[in-house]
Amino acid sequence: MYRTILVKYGEISLKGKNRSQFEDILIKNMSHALKGLDYQKISKAYGRIYIECGENWETIVRALKRVFGIVSLSPAVKVELDLEAIKEAALRLMQQRANTTFKVQARRPNKHFPIGSMAMNQEIGGHLLRNIPGLSVDVHHPETELNIEIRNEGAYLYHTTIPGPGGLPAGCAGKGLLLLSGGIDSPVAGYLSLKRGVTVEGLHFHSYPFTSERSRQKVIDLAHILADYTGQGRMRLWIAYFTEIQKALQKSKYPDLNITLMRRMMLRIATKLAQREGALALITGDSLGQVASQTMESLHVINAVTSIPVLRPLIGHDKQEIIDLARKIGTYETSILPYEDCCTVFVPKNPATKPRLEQVLAAEAQYDVDALVDEALAKTESVAVSSAVQIFS
Repeated sequence: MYRTILVKYGEISLKGKNRSQFEDILIKNMSHALKGLDYQKISKAYGRIYIECGENWETIVRALKRVFGIVSLSPAVKVELDLEAIKEAALRLMQQRANTTFKVQARRPNKHFPIGSMAMNQEIGGHLLRNIPGLSVDVHHPETELNIEIRNEGAYLYHTTIPGPGGLPAGCAGKGLLLLSGGIDSPVAGYLSLKRGVTVEGLHFHSYPFTSERSRQKVIDLAHILADYTGQGRMRLWIAYFTEIQKALQKSKYPDLNITLMRRMMLRIATKLAQREGALALITGDSLGQVASQTMESLHVINAVTSIPVLRPLIGHDKQEIIDLARKIGTYETSILPYEDCCTVFVPKNPATKPRLEQVLAAEAQYDVDALVDEALAKTESVAVSSAVQIFS
């Protein structure tokens, strides 16, 4: 029955004269998500995107439910702008909904159509009541809402709306470099950044043999999951050599500052990589007060090494909220695998929660910081990661 999927978007409609650019990015991401599937075309009109398809609309909807920028998807019937054709389509759609309550919700963006929205509600509602036994009207809490959109391109009828992820199309807001650990938080921070249109590349700090190859693979697996949300089914993952820095930190005269020193080293490496690769921001999974390195004082001291904006999408989330999001996006089960990263292997017994910048600078004076950072960056490798999700079924 359905030959059209009606795609609604949200924030894009507020972009004024730049709106078409966002629509084009969204359509590009949708086209990539539908690669290999059978559909005729994707087209756009003011405020809507349409996909013309066959009987495989459910597979198409599944593929698009991960595309940021889409607010909802509705399998719809399209008919010509004729009252009798609309009545016939409404009857076909509602015949399987006998013995239920319903309402008709007509919208008329096409003001040239001679019948107004209220009159259309009454006309179609009366036609359905006369022809389908057991139907009754409930305008406040209906079991089925039959939507009719009268647009320039035709009349669209649907009664099912499937929510999309919302946000902005991935790839419309510049590049960010995500500090991707093997934990729960940073993949969720990456997901939320993608939802705001950021092109995300990952950066992981690996300290072999202190951290295992299984730990490295765990992060690659997380990147595979995130790649499905990028709009193009792929992302770049950088794996930084962090072993010599870890060795140096273990000789520190200030062990309580080791986490702070380590995070400052990470931000230095990330800043140089971001500048080299054209990323405009760093992204971390910090949540205020969650651990010693995420107190206000720690964040202040750690941030002092970079002039690049540091985005922290989880700053106001508590742990349970982050876990819930991780479960939703599919990263939780991988994140909790028992392969530790360099942030957890060398946690001091009593880490400083309120480090002072002068203390940290004194602690760093024992190292050749620039040489350690340059060595780590020189040995950083790049991994091309593709989507791990298979939507065909």
